[in-house]
Amino acid sequence: MILLITTLLLIWITTTIWAQAEGPEITQQFGEQTATKSALIVYDADPFFNFDQQVCTTFAKTLAEKDWLVTVATVKAAKKMNISSYNLYVFCANTYNWDPDWAIDRFIIRNGDLFEKNVVAITLGSGSTARSQKSLEILIKGKSANLIDSKSFWLLKPNDESRTKESNVKVANEMVEKWVLQLLPKIVII
Repeated sequence: MILLITTLLLIWITTTIWAQAEGPEITQQFGEQTATKSALIVYDADPFFNFDQQVCTTFAKTLAEKDWLVTVATVKAAKKMNISSYNLYVFCANTYNWDPDWAIDRFIIRNGDLFEKNVVAITLGSGSTARSQKSLEILIKGKSANLIDSKSFWLLKPNDESRTKESNVKVANEMVEKWVLQLLPKIVII
């Protein structure tokens, strides 16, 4: 029994460290260079699924259709950028062990001044993300940012109970499109 518990504990620790490691350097841009507003979306690439990248890309494409220039960057790429001049910041955190991933946490703590800047938080997970979402919100508010909104989306648990037969990722992306359009009037451009 002790051997089994020790083995499971070692597997859990190893998987956690591997999943929490900073992902690759990826940057994408959406929208026209002549756009009047700009947004930076930061995520840490999940080593298991690309759910985070899909959600961030949907968020970016929806903003770009509304005259925004949007940069979607992994933490590793964003750390090399000057991030001080965007009109909107979106932080997308994966949930591991009921908390936001370490790379996003460290990025928010160490990079850039978010004082009174517009921020949106996205929390992703396989199922329960309430604790992780709350932790991410507290971290952002602790930087004196203007947290416009925060939502969580799930990979395995239904995002919409009335659409359980559809792909959960597809449902989440459709929900993100609608959410972005609802957010636009709340974003105060200074």
